[in-house]
Formats: sequence, C-alpha cells, structure tokens
Amino acid sequence: MSHPAPRQRGGGAALVAAGILLSRIFGLVRNRLMGHFFGVGLAADALTAAFRVPNFLQNLFGEGVLSASFIPVYARLLAEGDECESGRVAGAIGSLLVLTSTVLVLVGIVLTPYALIPLIAPGFTGEQRELTIRLVQIAFPGVGLLVLSAWALGILNSHRRFFLSYASPVAMNLVMIGVLLWRGPDLSTSLAGPAELATWLAWASVAGSALQVAVQMPTVLRVERRLRVGLATGDPHVRTVLHNFWPVFLGRGVVQISSYADQIIASFLGLGAVAMLGYVQVIAILPVSLFGMSVSAAELPAMSGTLGDDAEVSRVLRQRLHDGLHRIAFYVVPSAVAFLALGDIVGGAIYQTGKLGRTETVWLWSGLAGSAVGLLAGTLGRLYASTWYALRDTRTPLRYATLRVAITVVLGVIAALRLPGWIGIDSKWGVAGLTASAGVAAWVEFFLLRRSLSRRIGATGVDAAYIARLWAAAALAALFAFGVKLWLGTERPVVLGVVALPLYGAVYFGATAMIGIEEARAFAGRLRRLLGRA
Repeated sequence: MSHPAPRQRGGGAALVAAGILLSRIFGLVRNRLMGHFFGVGLAADALTAAFRVPNFLQNLFGEGVLSASFIPVYARLLAEGDECESGRVAGAIGSLLVLTSTVLVLVGIVLTPYALIPLIAPGFTGEQRELTIRLVQIAFPGVGLLVLSAWALGILNSHRRFFLSYASPVAMNLVMIGVLLWRGPDLSTSLAGPAELATWLAWASVAGSALQVAVQMPTVLRVERRLRVGLATGDPHVRTVLHNFWPVFLGRGVVQISSYADQIIASFLGLGAVAMLGYVQVIAILPVSLFGMSVSAAELPAMSGTLGDDAEVSRVLRQRLHDGLHRIAFYVVPSAVAFLALGDIVGGAIYQTGKLGRTETVWLWSGLAGSAVGLLAGTLGRLYASTWYALRDTRTPLRYATLRVAITVVLGVIAALRLPGWIGIDSKWGVAGLTASAGVAAWVEFFLLRRSLSRRIGATGVDAAYIARLWAAAALAALFAFGVKLWLGTERPVVLGVVALPLYGAVYFGATAMIGIEEARAFAGRLRRLLGRA
C-alpha cells in the first residue's frame, strides 16, 4: 500500500490550526474584556474557579477521551468502507454520552455546595465562596452540550472536516463577548456589579454552548448519513470504544487533577492568584493548541486508519511521527522563548487595560516564564500519546500521566507555597512556581513516552542539533524585539506588541530559512501561495 510523503501531510494540521487560531483569537478578545472589567478581584477569582468544573467534565467525557477511544475505532471502520457499522457506532457513543452527561449535570448542580467547592477552591470563604457556588450551578448545564460538541468533533475529524470542529467555539465566545460589551460598562463600576456581571457571563456560557453544537450538527448529519441513535452496547465495536474509554478517562482525570491541584494551591496565595493563573493559562495553552493539538488531531485519524502488517504500520507511524514532531518544535520553540524573554510584551498587548495595569502584567509575565519550562515537552508529548492511542494502547499514556500529576503536585506545593517564603518574596509569585513545576513534570512524561514508543515502533524523536538551531534563531529574534521595547517603552502595550511581536516572528522565520530549516521554507512557500491568491 502506498502512503503520501510526509511533506504532503500538513493540510489537516493546517486546517485544525486555522480553526483553533480563529477560536483562540475570539477567546483572547473575551478574556481581554474579562480582564478589563474584572481585573484580579473577588469576582474574577470566582468566575475562573467556577468555569473549572464544566471544563473538567467536558475534558473527561469530551474531546480528549473521544480522540483516544472513539476516533481510532470509528476512523478504522471508515477506512475499511463499513459505513453502516460506523453509523451505528457513532450513534451509540453519542447516545451514551448524552445519557451520562445529563445525569452528571443534575447530580453536579445538587452537590456543588457540598462536594465541589471544597475540591476546587478550599481557600475561598464568605462572599467569594457563595458567588463561586452560584456560578458553578448556572454553568453546569453547558457541560452536556459541550460533550455533544466534542462527539461531533470526533465524527468531523474522522471525515477530515477539521476546520469547523475546531472553529465552532467561536460561537460561544461571540455570545460571551456580546454580554461583556452589553453589560460590562455599567456593572463593572458599581460595588455589587462585578458579581452580577459574572452571573450574566455564566448564563452566556450555557447559551454559547448550545450555539456551538448547533453550528456543527448540519455538517455532522451530512457526512454521517448512516447515523443510528441507540445504545447498542452489545455491538463489538461499541464495546471496544467503551473498553478503551476507561483508561483514557482515568488518564484525562489525573491530568485534570493536576489542573485542579494548581487552582487549589493558588487559592491559598492571596486575592487574585486564581484569576492570574487563569489569565496565564489562556495564553500558555495557545501554542499547545495551535501546534501540538493541531498536529496530533490531524494525525490521529490518519494513524488509526493505517493498514498493513506490524512492520508496515510501524514504518508509517515513525514517518508521520518524525514529520509531526519537527513541525511542532519549529513553532513551539519560539513560543517558549517569547514567554520567557518577552512575556510582558505578550501579556501587556493582550490584557493590559482597565483594571489590569503594568504591575499585573509583570505578575503575568512571571507565570508565562514558568510555563516556558515545559512548553516544548508538553506539546511533543501530545503527539506521542496520540500515537499510542492509534496503536489501541490507552494504558501506557495513563501510567505516565499519573506520574506527571504526582510530580506536579509535589513540586507545586514546594515551589508555590514554600519557596516564596524561603527566599523572602511576596506569596503571589508562587503562580510562577506552579507553572514551572508543571513544566518539569511534563519533561518527565515526555521522556517516558518517547522511550516506550521507540521500543514499540523503532527510534523516534527530534534531532538535538535541529532543536539547538531553533533555540538560537529564537534567541536572536528576541534580541530584536527587546530592542524595540527599549525604544518604545511600555506605556503603550498594544503599540509595543503590534511592533515588537511581528518583528520577532519575521526575524525568527528569516533566520531559520537562512540556516536551512525545511519547515521555514515550507512556511514561506505556503505564504507565497496565499499571497498569490489574494
């Protein structure tokens, strides 16, 4: 069987990245408005903590779990041409997800005051705690809708309809942006206004979830014409999905526990720490989503549909993995350098407005610098985990994810709660300790995933010399951007960002092209084709 050359395989990843970029742009607009109206006060902490609960359940029952358990089975059936069976499997998994998430939503609304708040923000008391409870209960119904959206994403990805599935969150962001622009100016200036605005935003998240599902369903029904709604738990392929579901569910669960642990620790760092951690994570997740998730999401259906004997499958997986790892590193290395050296420029351009000033921007920079520690490992690790999922092995990534969480929690407690006191700095800087400790744990997981997969399919990885050249080019580009900061100053953060960051990108791409990095030349070729069509 012939397979396309690696350099022809970027189309799916480009569509995923385009959809994610569009979604993230609107997400950043939403978060800039949230920062403007809420700052790092009580309501901002409550809103950030409250949205953790639906996000937690969405990630458990949604995209991540379905990518590992549903897509490999469904994509394989499509590759074999069994449309009738693929429709039965898709309908059964969708029905089971709707049933399960509905029960969870009802139980969650009832148990929020008694079980969930002590788990997500034990450091909250009084008005802050009561507001968080109310926001969680309002936002909970959106969970079931977002799980259904993730099911639609699994179907669309398997049919290579990448853009819509990852751009659909734009619908939710538009609803929330509309509410912020409508109610924000009036409510943010009064004493009780921020709490009321947070309540409006929680309701907007539910309405936005419904709209996000609505924009996907027409295409889902068009590409999956044999969809059959029903539980069908006796079907062998449905049983395979369910069998694979639980190890991935536990794996996603322990990763989410890591995120919750960070929030729990941050709730003891003082007012605004939870909100600041949230602001940091919105930016830090951007390169992971754009480059790690886009490549992994595009490769998983293709890897899962690979046919042939073990030797042939291993050869194809090594080829695709090698290509994907190099593409990810090309974009993530400059992202890490930007967070480390230019984090105030990045954070200021996005957030510095209204109640978020220069002081908060420097605080944000410290968290971004900490996240730079494990940014490359975390994004490369996603592709390694997806390769294991394509091999129908969900337990190996689970073991390493569990170890990663344990390391994150232990190091996070030390770096965030103990280290600031030991060196005599304000406890708020513990946010940087949290992000850096998660990065160290990400490197441990990455090395374990790479070693075990190399034993399974043969040697894999990115050349050290290649990575070194990327770091050198990014460091050179950062010097140019830093010179712009010295020239323009930091009083106008948006102007500084508009000038310095494009220059940083241009110098990096120019330098990597000059030293013969193939990905830079491929990027330049795509850019020329786009400009030629314009």
